[in-house]
Amino acid sequence: MPNPFGLFAVLVRGPSMAPTLRHGDLLLVRRGGRAVRPGDIVVATFRTRPDLLVVKRAVRADDGGWWVRGDNELVTDDSRAYGVADVRGRVLLRYWPRPGRPRYRPV
Repeated sequence: MPNPFGLFAVLVRGPSMAPTLRHGDLLLVRRGGRAVRPGDIVVATFRTRPDLLVVKRAVRADDGGWWVRGDNELVTDDSRAYGVADVRGRVLLRYWPRPGRPRYRPV
């Protein structure tokens, strides 16, 4: 049965969003809702890698999708490597292991 609120959970894997998010963090994500804005943390797939689901920060709308980047500047598995991404949902909060809202960061 589909979730009527468009909510789903995501497990963070890897260091690309450090220090904001860490490997092992569990996130609550919402499909739909308000429009994505630059600075939001999103779950997305790259058009060049549709099999890869990523957690990144939305930077700017681009070519009908989004240019996304990780907060860890040393890791480049983001739009710098894969191009435009299609957003699947917006991260609402981290519920494990440190519950709270990930901080918004202007880009």
